[in-house]
Parts: sequence; C-alpha cells; structure tokens
Amino acid sequence: MDATRPTNGKALLNCAIDPATHGREFCLARLRDMLRIRRMEERCAQLYGESKIRGFLHLYIGEEAVAAGVLPNLTPEDNVVATYREHGHALLRGVSMNAIMAEMYGKQEGCSRGRGGSMHLFDRATRFYGGNAIVGGGLPLAVGLALADTMLPRPGAVTVCFFGEGAVAEGAFHESMNLASLWRLPVLFVCENNLYAMGTALSRSEAQIDLTKKLAGYDIATGHVNGMNVLAVHDAARQALARVREKRAPFFLELHTYRFRAHSMFDPELYRDEAEIERWKAHGPIHSFTDRLKAAGQMTEADFQHLDAEAMAEVEAAVAFAEAGTWEAVSDLARDVTAA
Repeated sequence: MDATRPTNGKALLNCAIDPATHGREFCLARLRDMLRIRRMEERCAQLYGESKIRGFLHLYIGEEAVAAGVLPNLTPEDNVVATYREHGHALLRGVSMNAIMAEMYGKQEGCSRGRGGSMHLFDRATRFYGGNAIVGGGLPLAVGLALADTMLPRPGAVTVCFFGEGAVAEGAFHESMNLASLWRLPVLFVCENNLYAMGTALSRSEAQIDLTKKLAGYDIATGHVNGMNVLAVHDAARQALARVREKRAPFFLELHTYRFRAHSMFDPELYRDEAEIERWKAHGPIHSFTDRLKAAGQMTEADFQHLDAEAMAEVEAAVAFAEAGTWEAVSDLARDVTAA
C-alpha cells in the first residue's frame, strides 16, 4: 500500500465549524445559497400541487448545507455529477434558476430543452452532468469523466459526484470505487447520507452503517462530518478537494443529513414517524446557522430578511420566465432521439 494514501480521513474531523472563524460576508454567502435552494424548492412543491410541474419531483429541503458547503470550493474546470435530487446542486453550480424552472415546466427554454424535467437537469457550460435518475447511475459517469481528464490531460480538474447512501448497495458503487482507486482518479465522492434509501432505513439494508469503513477494501481515504452544518461541510470539502488535487487520487466524504420532505411527491411516507422528522428539523441547516450567526454578532434579523427577500424575488422571476416559456414543436420531438 502506498504510504501517501491514508485509509482514513479522521483529520477532516478537525475542520473549523465556529462561524466566528469565517468572515461575515463568507457566512452570509453560504446562507444566501441555502435560502435560494429552499425558496426555489418550496415554490416547486406548490407548483407541483397546481400541476404546473409534472412527473417526479424529489425535494432537497433539509439537505441544503451539503450543496452550499461543497460547491463553492470548485473551479469552473471541475465536473459535477448528481442524483435525481439535484436542483440545489445545479443552482449553486451556476445553472440559472430561470433555466431550471423552465426545465421543471417542460419548456424548451429549460437547461435540457424541457426534455429531462426535474430528474435530468444538465448544463454543459457549467460542466454539470446530471441529474441521473438511476440510483448509483452517476458513479460510473464520474469515474469516466475523471479518467478522461487524466488521459487528455486536464491538470488540476476534479470530478465531484453526489449520491445517496442507498447507492452503496449497488454493484456500480463498488465497481466505481475499485476503478477510481486502481487508476488513481481525481474524484471526490460525496455521500449524502439522509438515512433512508427511498423508504428503507439504512440500518435495515446495510450490516455496516459506518459507510466509511466500506472504503478500506478499496484503499480510499475517507472522512465524515455533520452534513447539517454548512461550515463543517465547506471546510471538510475544501480539505478533501485539496488532497484529491494534490494526490490525484479519490476521496470519499460522508455527510450525515436529513430530508424534511418525503422521498418524492408520490411518497406516502409511512416508514418514519413525525417525531423523528421534528427532531431533525430542530437542527435544520438554515435556522440553526442563522441562530449561530446572530449569536456571533455576524448577522441581524434585518440581514436575514434582506437575503430571504432576494431569494423570493429570484424565485418569482424564474416562475414568470417558465410561465412565458414555449413548448417544443411536435415536429421536433424526434430530434436528437434517433440517429437518422
């Protein structure tokens, strides 16, 4: 075993999480990011109830600290691969809220020309490669992107792959970890562990629920932090990405988080009780961070209201953009579908 490749990432647990260790503007930027995601998704839930958004809709509400903590560490040259719960990732990667909302509506002004919808957001300009509807489906894609970057080469480029803990049960997970380690690929694997793969609790599907231990068999460095704390996530991701860039080797970062809404809008949510949800909501990433910033003297209620109003205005502008969007012509439906 290469002595430069530690098999655990315990050093990541020493990351700074006190808001006083970060400047005011930095902290407000992280709060702004989380509010943009939250308000956009709350509006999407409302629009879904009005049948303006159709198909499947998987909300990220409660998990905003993950995207808001990880994505600001990336460069424009990095790749991002996400799951079907990817609205927040796309937004913070730089895909405009207008393009996201239009895609939700199925309008051709959407980032996937209205053909993908909620689960298939894609934007080549920002190197955002999905939105993948298959559990674990993004993992092999991330390995392929990192392999391409290594072969071209694109020095310094990193691929960040977000996935839920349910993907750990898939064969694609183990194949991807093995190849990423074997070929020393620059991938940061970010496991958003929200405890439930659809309706199955992690403890009911996995004999070993400390997911970082699974990576010992692939000789991949790991770390895990509180995914409800945006500063802890940011600092852990910063350290992990620095190591990936320096060593040109993969890293597995497990973030413990929780979705406050059901798995999807179709989910009757019979597998967890309300008391559990309320316990997690008490540690919600937005209000807990807001409280800490106020206590540290870095933010006032007026500051919060200003950021919230900005987010709401952006959301309403995006809804108006989507409403004014156009449907793709029926004559174009076969375009890009067949080779002929």
